[in-house]
Amino acid sequence: MTMKVLGISGWSGCGKTTLIVALLPRLRACGLTVSTLKHAHHDVDLETPGKDTWRHRQAGAHEVILATGRRWALLHELREESEPTLTELLAHLQPVDLVLVEGWKTGVYPKLEVWRPLAEDKPPRFPGDPSIVAVACEPLLEPVVYGLPGLPVFPLADLDGIAGFVAEFARS
Repeated sequence: MTMKVLGISGWSGCGKTTLIVALLPRLRACGLTVSTLKHAHHDVDLETPGKDTWRHRQAGAHEVILATGRRWALLHELREESEPTLTELLAHLQPVDLVLVEGWKTGVYPKLEVWRPLAEDKPPRFPGDPSIVAVACEPLLEPVVYGLPGLPVFPLADLDGIAGFVAEFARS
């Protein structure tokens, strides 16, 4: 099975996570299986210091699996390894219809840009990034002004329209 990958891209604080959370139940209602992959630019620890799996990692374990009756998580310590690429991380996921990726905005893969005028120095990325296949924005932009008349543009509040576009993308 080939998984479709769609980035939800945009500047920090523009609403990427909020959009993903709103899209997930709508995409599942369309019959799609969806996973997500999130990149963080800061260090994140998913465990409580002093707890067993934290202690396993601190003692030098390369990988630790934490399993419960409701979920499991694999924690892989990079130690001296470099940060994995998006492609390497995608290989760890079980096959699904669609993977929504948050982060890696400069990567070359299809993306839906979320744009809001956060600051003068944060213009939309779509005019210079040909991997952006659609835009969800506030206020509504006219892509023709940027020389991209066929680019789909959705108001951020049009969650059903955005979900329909994403579902069609996943099935194409």
